[in-house]
Amino acid sequence: MRSWFPNLPAYANFNHRLNNLSSAILALIAKQLEALKNIENESISEGISLVDSLPIMLCSGKRQGKVALEIADRTFCATKNIYYFGVKLHFVAFRRVKKLPLPEFISLTSASEFDLIALKPILPKLVDRAIFADKAYADKSLNEQLLKDSNTYIYTPVKLIKGEHESVRQYKKAADDLFSTAVSIVRQPIESLFNFLIEKVKIQNASKVRATNGLYSHIWGSIATALLFWMF
Repeated sequence: MRSWFPNLPAYANFNHRLNNLSSAILALIAKQLEALKNIENESISEGISLVDSLPIMLCSGKRQGKVALEIADRTFCATKNIYYFGVKLHFVAFRRVKKLPLPEFISLTSASEFDLIALKPILPKLVDRAIFADKAYADKSLNEQLLKDSNTYIYTPVKLIKGEHESVRQYKKAADDLFSTAVSIVRQPIESLFNFLIEKVKIQNASKVRATNGLYSHIWGSIATALLFWMF
């Protein structure tokens, strides 16, 4: 059927054009999120944010990646209990009761970047917020500073204190477990958001990516496509 499409570019040229669209796709995502916020405004809890990261895997196990070396690297994913080579997507999202949380900020880092370090540049923009996250974001001194500077606090499940006496741990166990469960229940919907992205657009699997720009196009294009599913 080539005669039907005489001006169709070669496959390699098409990929090259597609990979140059990542900046344009980012602008599209910003417009999509703005539109969704206006549509879903009544269900958004602007004072409550959910935070977490999603690994994007170029390859896993003992394989050494050879693509996107400028940004990707190798690390261990505790959630999946595997080593992988790739990047991480970091999300800050508005909580919505009994609905998927709505992304507010999305950032991209190497796979080995600590979640809390990736979040720090965004924290000044989160004023008067209760942020719910996992233990990777626990930092007592940072919380004290956030509370003082912007009336913001990061709630995480209780982290064991190194060297704490076992009798003290047992004394606090019931209260700590209850608090940790409450935090986990509030932050659970962001896991549902990640499942939505994985199910709809297979964003986590980037094994067919062959260039850095291709990785950007895969990630941002997947998010833009998922938001279209959401909108329509």
